[in-house]
Amino acid sequence: MNMKTKKRLYSIILICGALVTVGFLGFKTGDDFKIAKSLDIYYSLFRDINIYYVDETNPEKLVETSINAMLESLDPYTVYIPESEMDEFTFMTTGQYGGIGALIRNKDGQPIIAQPYKGFPADKAGLRAGDIILEVDGIPTKELQIDNISEKLKGTPKTSLQLLIERPYTNEKFTKELFREEIKIKSVPYYGVVESGIGYIRVTKFTPDLTKEVKEALKDLKTEYQIKSLILDLRGNPGGLLVEAPRLCNLFVNKGQEIVSTKGKIKKWDQTYKTTESAFDPEIPIVVLVSRTTASAAEIVAGALQDLDRAVVLGQRTFGKGLVQTTIPLSYNSQLKVTTAKYYIPSGRCIQARDYSHRNEDGSVGYVPDTLISEFLTKNGRKVYDGGGIIPDISFDPQDISPISISLITENIVFDYATKFAFENQSISSVSDFMISDKIFNDFTDYALNQDFSYETYSEKELQELEKVLKREKYYNRVESEIKELKSKLVNDKRQDIQEFKSEIKDFLRDEIVGRYYYEDGQIQASLINDSQLYKAIDILKNNNTYNSILNGSYNDQREGEKLSLYNPDLFNKSQNANDFFESFISN
Repeated sequence: MNMKTKKRLYSIILICGALVTVGFLGFKTGDDFKIAKSLDIYYSLFRDINIYYVDETNPEKLVETSINAMLESLDPYTVYIPESEMDEFTFMTTGQYGGIGALIRNKDGQPIIAQPYKGFPADKAGLRAGDIILEVDGIPTKELQIDNISEKLKGTPKTSLQLLIERPYTNEKFTKELFREEIKIKSVPYYGVVESGIGYIRVTKFTPDLTKEVKEALKDLKTEYQIKSLILDLRGNPGGLLVEAPRLCNLFVNKGQEIVSTKGKIKKWDQTYKTTESAFDPEIPIVVLVSRTTASAAEIVAGALQDLDRAVVLGQRTFGKGLVQTTIPLSYNSQLKVTTAKYYIPSGRCIQARDYSHRNEDGSVGYVPDTLISEFLTKNGRKVYDGGGIIPDISFDPQDISPISISLITENIVFDYATKFAFENQSISSVSDFMISDKIFNDFTDYALNQDFSYETYSEKELQELEKVLKREKYYNRVESEIKELKSKLVNDKRQDIQEFKSEIKDFLRDEIVGRYYYEDGQIQASLINDSQLYKAIDILKNNNTYNSILNGSYNDQREGEKLSLYNPDLFNKSQNANDFFESFISN
């Protein structure tokens, strides 16, 4: 920045500071004076930092950093969206953007195609999962961050770009010209029949066309397959547009029923969302599948259908995001997404789990304590509770994934083998018929053992903690030999562990391979083959007495005894880091 430009910038800052000071110093009492005082201090500090700091400063970066730090002190959903991130924000809220239609990610320092979406430019150009992007419009990707690469792939529909691609296992490098299109990712990537008379619909996000997509799927299932009951799968759904929640419920709940209301500081913004039309099917029995990562609008649907005794909710206690965000335009095409209210479902309960208004001394955020949890009643008089997430009518905890499976997935061993498999096999049988044979699994085992990956078992982690305690309490010397012997016995044998968790690993491997040939919908279909939570839902729907007893409150599943333990944060999510990651994900 030259001296002339710097002087001009400082002049603007001085003028803005003077205007801010004049505008606010008219207020002498209460919050208005505190605001004026704080802004005056901030202006003075910002001015002096830019004038006197020993190195050259970036005023825009300083301001953005201060804004982000301020908003982080509130909650993870209140965020500043600069103009450069508006495309990403639009995609997150609408599922639409201009681009090539492929999910990309960083692998070993290189951007790769993780998943091309069927029928979009990347797919039509013949790009495959595993392909490495070497250049975008002549710019080497090694010089760019993954976010910058993603940004370059997006753009106005019908504009072109050139990619230099390297295909693994072929030593082939080639250039492809692609024309960007409007990319619209479906909210319902898969639906089908899981057993005679029982339909299944997977919903992955709440975008503007969600209800339309679900209705079309439901109509097809009813007319073509004569389904008599439905499984609505909201597992892993982070939510999205609030208005789609009552619209989706309206397919199953008649006109005039309150689904959700919002209440905040600005009363004129409070709203009540009711169903506005006659239900498409107000009678069909429904089981809603939920997980710990079912959040926001997806929780509204699950909770509202539970409160109205319109569906059985099956799975794990949901995430607990009961906060509503409003997007407010700012200058220079930027926006503020700010938490303005909490939402309440028909029984009157709020399902927000974390209490951001009362942080711990170390700045961390706690959960709503058991002492503040209140009891509510569903339409039929069943007991339900607030304080964090939707507690399912029938609890169903999935099996823990073994440490070796986690390592094989996170360190890309499964992904890379699927890339190799797809290179060696031009086609596979149908999704329902394709299985991981012993021959394929043995080949995968040999492949995996030649890769560099590591993992730590739960037992090893617990032993490390025990060792720390023993040392702290001065008992370690007494049992040192036993600890060392136990350590040697727990040293993992990769080949043995792969065989021990063979069934689990085969499922992950099948899903990844199927996705190479049948895209996302095939991958979802494959994942349902050994889905025990799905089978439990089928059992409930096949037994009318069980289904009805759950909804009228006569079914005994010992939920009363589990009530307090369900509010234990350790049970809420075994990995606090994973919980924070998901919270960060749904805030964007």
